[in-house]
Amino acid sequence: MAKVISLSDAAYGEIKALKQGDDSFSDVVLRLVEKVKRRPLKDFFGKWPGKTEEAEEIKRKLEKDRKHFALHGVRF
Repeated sequence: MAKVISLSDAAYGEIKALKQGDDSFSDVVLRLVEKVKRRPLKDFFGKWPGKTEEAEEIKRKLEKDRKHFALHGVRF
């Protein structure tokens, strides 16, 4: 079922510029959404907004939890 949406002229131009071959606007939007959904973890490296000590504490806690769950046969 098709839906009607409104776009600014700027947004329309950006999406139109991304069309390839016989792409529909839906094809372009779905391709963009898929990229956002599957951002690699490395995109988030170095993004911790808090103090370094907080990040280190979280890291220690995660390592402890992983060891605990590994002892109980839980795999990640």
